[in-house]
Amino acid sequence: MDHSHNHGHSPSELSGRNLVISIFLNIIITIAQVIGGLLSGSLALLSDALHNFSDVLSLLISYIANRFSKKEASLKKTFGYKRAEILAAFINAVTLIIVAVLLIIEAIKRFQNPQIIDSNLVIWLAIIAILGNGFSVLLLKKDAKSNMNMKSAYLHLITDMMASVAVLIGGLLMKYYQMFWVDSVLTLAIAIYLIVVGYDLLKNSYKVLMLFTPDTIEIDDIVNVVQQIEVIKNVHHVHIWQLNEDEIHLEAHIDFNEDIQLSQFNEVLHEVEALVYKKFGINHLNLQPEFGKNDTKDIIVQD
Repeated sequence: MDHSHNHGHSPSELSGRNLVISIFLNIIITIAQVIGGLLSGSLALLSDALHNFSDVLSLLISYIANRFSKKEASLKKTFGYKRAEILAAFINAVTLIIVAVLLIIEAIKRFQNPQIIDSNLVIWLAIIAILGNGFSVLLLKKDAKSNMNMKSAYLHLITDMMASVAVLIGGLLMKYYQMFWVDSVLTLAIAIYLIVVGYDLLKNSYKVLMLFTPDTIEIDDIVNVVQQIEVIKNVHHVHIWQLNEDEIHLEAHIDFNEDIQLSQFNEVLHEVEALVYKKFGINHLNLQPEFGKNDTKDIIVQD
């Protein structure tokens, strides 16, 4: 059995410094909003504070996962901590949904018992939150394009910035039109948006953790392409999974038409390696060569 690697483009170096800055900004925003929410009586402001607190937790998880993902592999951890960031994304997605459910419960209670709110305090604290989260969003935007963990942190921040914009609009409506019911409406809107964003991230990270074949890859297409190589008779017992943001793994049994030499297999291995990387983006390959072996030739075999 031969195990071949083709890493392609090296993964971008993630900025732990930017995460740390975002963490401190969100701690400050959270404290300010909790105090302001209690003083003003605004549920929307308190819900935004709760969301900001979840941001602090998610950013801490992302930072720790980012650090762990760079640790070296060992005899007991042969993959190292390469999946740490995927696990962090999954946890962050779960927290988004939990926070959303809590906000919905509180918004329903407030509908039943509306209160007068100090709109001036709501407006100023919303502006502070928009500026702080907006700066954090800019810090993480680049890495969020290529890393699921950073995307989860980025989504937490951008949804909170949007929530703060909604709170600001609500504060203005309460100040000039005495529409205090809008506080509960905004809370519900924030919560629903959190569920939508959180579910998408939860689904994607769950698929990676469960070793599902990436959505962009069709196993039948890979098998058909590889079997076009003249010396290959059959491709079966195929497994394809995504280890993290940068690695897609393929392992398979290759049935040859004739009893080839090991040097010939190496040539075929390099050909298959180049083929699946170019066409499907698979950069880790593990092939088991076979000749005349009496085993199941199905593409998918339940181990």
